Amino acid sequence: MLRRIFRICVLFALPTLACAEVDEDQVGAWYMYLWNATLPASQFGFQGDIQHRNWDLGGDLEQLLIRGGATWSPENSSAKYTFGYAHIESGVFGSSGASTEESRIYQEASIPQRFGEKFLVTHRLRLEQRWVENQDFRNRFRYFLNVNYPLNKSDLSRGSLYVSFYNEVFLNLENDIGNNRSVGVFDRNRTYLALGYSVTDKARFQFGYMHQETERADKGQLQFSLFHTF
Repeated sequence: MLRRIFRICVLFALPTLACAEVDEDQVGAWYMYLWNATLPASQFGFQGDIQHRNWDLGGDLEQLLIRGGATWSPENSSAKYTFGYAHIESGVFGSSGASTEESRIYQEASIPQRFGEKFLVTHRLRLEQRWVENQDFRNRFRYFLNVNYPLNKSDLSRGSLYVSFYNEVFLNLENDIGNNRSVGVFDRNRTYLALGYSVTDKARFQFGYMHQETERADKGQLQFSLFHTF
């Protein structure tokens, strides 16, 4: 009985503990696999990603995220629209094995642009409906701006070495999360710079550094990413 009460108390306190105990000087790491596929002779497809995030370089789980959705691209348009679902497990900084779970539905629009010969820009707008354990339901809006700049080619085809930059801002659309707790409109901001290489026309790797600013803490993360197109 006491163990059950302790577990409930820990879960209710997780949003505070996760921020209060974070060592902002310790560099974390994110390992990411991102994929997309278009059905033959179709405007429909699928995309998703798996991300394993650590508070440190490995072992101290920050978050495990599994996400996937169905996509649609209008005829004669480069834009892509996605409707999907994500499951997230978030851990507490340090030796504690406590974690919370989240289910999330999302809708997004991805709009690529090209400026000049080499600036490959993508705008992504995403709306999320979030069910976080021991919190009230709420919506969140995200805007993502990505710029890829090939160094030795004019695109990201096989053999391309490129620089990648992005910034993404997260805004909470509700403030009350239940039990007399609240969050601000600003949720977080991520700024990222990386070097990438296209192994084939359908697979490329990136290694970079991302700085994440939240309402209560800032932290740096190394990111290792594999992008795969089927």
